[in-house]
Amino acid sequence: MKTWTAAVKQDSVILPGKANKDGKRRPVVAIIGGGVSGAGVAYHLAHLAAHETPVIIVFEPRAELGKGLAYDTPDPTHRINVPAARMSLLPDHPEDFVEWIARYNAVADDGDALRTDGALFPRRNVFGAYVASALSPLVQAGSIEHRRTVVDAVRREGGAWQVFDNQGGQTSADYLVIATSHPAPSAPRALSGLIGHPRFVADSTGSTALDVVRPDDRVLIVGNGLTAADVVASLTRKGHRGPITSVSRRGLRSRGHAPVPQEPFGNFEAAPAHSATVLLRHVRQAIAEAKAAGVTWHAVIDQVRGHGHEIWQNLPIAERCRIVRHVRPFWDVHRFRIAPQVEEAIDQAIASGRMEVLAASLGELHRNGDVIEANLKLRHGPSVKRSFDAVVVTTGPSHGGILESQAWLADLRDKSHLQLDPTGLGVSCSERSEAIGADGKADPSLLISGPLARGTFGELMGLPQITEHAVFVARELAEKTKTAVR
Repeated sequence: MKTWTAAVKQDSVILPGKANKDGKRRPVVAIIGGGVSGAGVAYHLAHLAAHETPVIIVFEPRAELGKGLAYDTPDPTHRINVPAARMSLLPDHPEDFVEWIARYNAVADDGDALRTDGALFPRRNVFGAYVASALSPLVQAGSIEHRRTVVDAVRREGGAWQVFDNQGGQTSADYLVIATSHPAPSAPRALSGLIGHPRFVADSTGSTALDVVRPDDRVLIVGNGLTAADVVASLTRKGHRGPITSVSRRGLRSRGHAPVPQEPFGNFEAAPAHSATVLLRHVRQAIAEAKAAGVTWHAVIDQVRGHGHEIWQNLPIAERCRIVRHVRPFWDVHRFRIAPQVEEAIDQAIASGRMEVLAASLGELHRNGDVIEANLKLRHGPSVKRSFDAVVVTTGPSHGGILESQAWLADLRDKSHLQLDPTGLGVSCSERSEAIGADGKADPSLLISGPLARGTFGELMGLPQITEHAVFVARELAEKTKTAVR
């Protein structure tokens, strides 16, 4: 695999716990979370600091680094949502994933991966295998240590971070990077009465979560974004033939990709927007100009994505919050596009009458044995009553609940090391990705990587932005560990 620097030789690796050649102790960097966000930081840090490598320890219970929740799925219907040509662990070498696929013939058994327009949409676990293959040599060489454990507690003691894992281990680190997964979906309060129902799926991301749904079950999907699309595709593959009703407050479906590849369109830097209203006006104007030029809205949204950090920086906190409250649902369905194969499965389900999409909210729900009687309040019309055999929640990650999602995160919040970002999108951090505590001060030894830093950096959900941010955090750490006095 092509990398930014030469591969680290086995005999030149300084193993954890050893000193540098000058006798100084090597600083320790502990990374919690071994998905793309955490593994990306470890990978780039190992290369950026190749000659003065700190001890890099990644806590990740999965067998391999780099896959995480998103790219470890065994479901063949789960595909990357953007063409492979735009997916890479190396921001400066965007073709790396495509070249890896060709080198290892990684989609030989997947006839649906290549589309008629030449775009490649492989299964998600293929991308996971690609990232894992980049990390594996570094783990084997000792440049990165993979701790296959779950973190139970994190404490600040004696100027260092103490990480306690579920195997009884305690690790002392100079720098701590939080790169955990998104929190699980938060089921609407109206569904609380379904807890314990044999076919109530509160979190559909598990590999066997949908096994409880029977072929003829009447299914209610709560939420209508990317996860909902994956659920429909997965159920179809499993042979489900019963009716599906998908509800969300606005009834917005995730959109597909442009019919042909396009370059990003629009200029959002010449006159930066300082309010949500002005930004929305600029986007609409750009879409109109794109249409006149024979370009679809996709190119405009891609341009906004590409300049997401700069756009976000120019907005005051109050305007960021306005966007999250009022614009985010519309942004999400245009920004998070579904793979063509998944789009086809949904279109077929709707065309056949097997699936309906409603703009509705949940009213009262009652259980009649195992049958679920639901009152759906239509956004534009009267309420309707429907009966279902299964309910699947796909409302997306509960970003605002991230600090309650794990005990050690809650403890760091309670001890004032962490706080929720004002936008509710993740953990509060500085422009250097340093966590901001309850006192409003950034902690140089505690960094946030990946989507949890979205409130500060803006667009941090797409893979290109996640890998760019991983490089940014790695550079910050490389500088910190280089100048650290030991």
